[in-house]
Amino acid sequence: MKIGIIGGGAAGFFAAIHASAADREVIIFEKSPKLLAKVKVSGGGRCNVTHRPMEISKLVKNYPRGEKFLKRVFPKFKSEDTIAWFESRGVELKVEADGRMFPVSDSSQSIIDVLFNEAQKHKVNVRKSCGVNTITPASAQYKLDTDEGIFMVDKLIIATGGHPKLDNYSFLKNLNHTILDPIPSLFTFNTPKESIRELMGLSVIDGIVKIEGTKLTYRGPVLVTHWGLSGPAVLKLSAFGAQWLKEENYIATALVNWNGALGEEEYSTHIKNYSIAHPNRKVISHSLFEIPSRLWEHFCVRSGIEVGQLYGTLSKKQINKLVQNLFCYTLKVEGKTTFKEEFVTAGGISLNEVNPETLESKFHPNLYFAGEVLNIDGITGGFNFQAAWSTGFVAGTSSSN
Repeated sequence: MKIGIIGGGAAGFFAAIHASAADREVIIFEKSPKLLAKVKVSGGGRCNVTHRPMEISKLVKNYPRGEKFLKRVFPKFKSEDTIAWFESRGVELKVEADGRMFPVSDSSQSIIDVLFNEAQKHKVNVRKSCGVNTITPASAQYKLDTDEGIFMVDKLIIATGGHPKLDNYSFLKNLNHTILDPIPSLFTFNTPKESIRELMGLSVIDGIVKIEGTKLTYRGPVLVTHWGLSGPAVLKLSAFGAQWLKEENYIATALVNWNGALGEEEYSTHIKNYSIAHPNRKVISHSLFEIPSRLWEHFCVRSGIEVGQLYGTLSKKQINKLVQNLFCYTLKVEGKTTFKEEFVTAGGISLNEVNPETLESKFHPNLYFAGEVLNIDGITGGFNFQAAWSTGFVAGTSSSN
């Protein structure tokens, strides 16, 4: 039996390894000359393999699209299984404070090497620079028109990843599956007219970012960049708000609370109490609430607080403005910036047309999907790779039966 796999990324390799059996010939078709390219650059070259294990009911909450579908996929291969799989093959993983998991080596090459070794051990035939132009169901097989000619396979797994344009899915047109328009998921907010960009590199560890006029909100680290606002809180918010933000042409108002542990009243009370306790201290040079000093200075200037002004001389109006900047800092978002190497898309194959128990097409027998080609995307933190391992495992083992 011959099993074809289109896509030489994380999901494709994992599917190939698990599709392999004594009487199975497995071929990976990868259109580019590079294999596992996203694995290579993920996590700054360290590869965020998965996230610290959690209950599946909590795990699925980290997927803006695909939550219900993954509830039926993850019991077959979850975070614990990913950890056990890599560690049993000599790749020890470590957990960081935010729950992300990386190889102890801090090198994505450790992950790439074990995937290559397993594929080689299972005699997977890997064909680089061999794109698939069309797929045609032919009797009980699939006909693949590739850059290297025609291939016939008995079973087929599509694991081509997400694409920024609908045209990139044209090779699937003969299958008549619904393909939802791809849109960017993880991206940063551009704020070209905001002066805060001059403070690029500054960050807070526990902020809250909201989109005005919506219920979209996320809490976590916030980073100021030369193009605007980034950090995990912004990236995760962009994932859950991907569709809304696209419809608004990425024009929105972001509201930032720079210390998520505090409310408006708490900020106000603390500043007033501090002013009474330390009336002769200079406001600008004595930052509160764990705010970086340069960011605090920026808030003070925006609040009309003069250089050298003492806490004891703060007016009610100045305190109110300072609280407003700390609790509800307003930023005009005009555009986005995506990371091309780690591009994540919402959209792809409609989940209604795929069986979550097997990842098999509901339209075509022996046709399977894995990874981001499906309308599944996770927030940052190892969740997208976990979905790739899980769907790759299920598609691979299902196809080998």
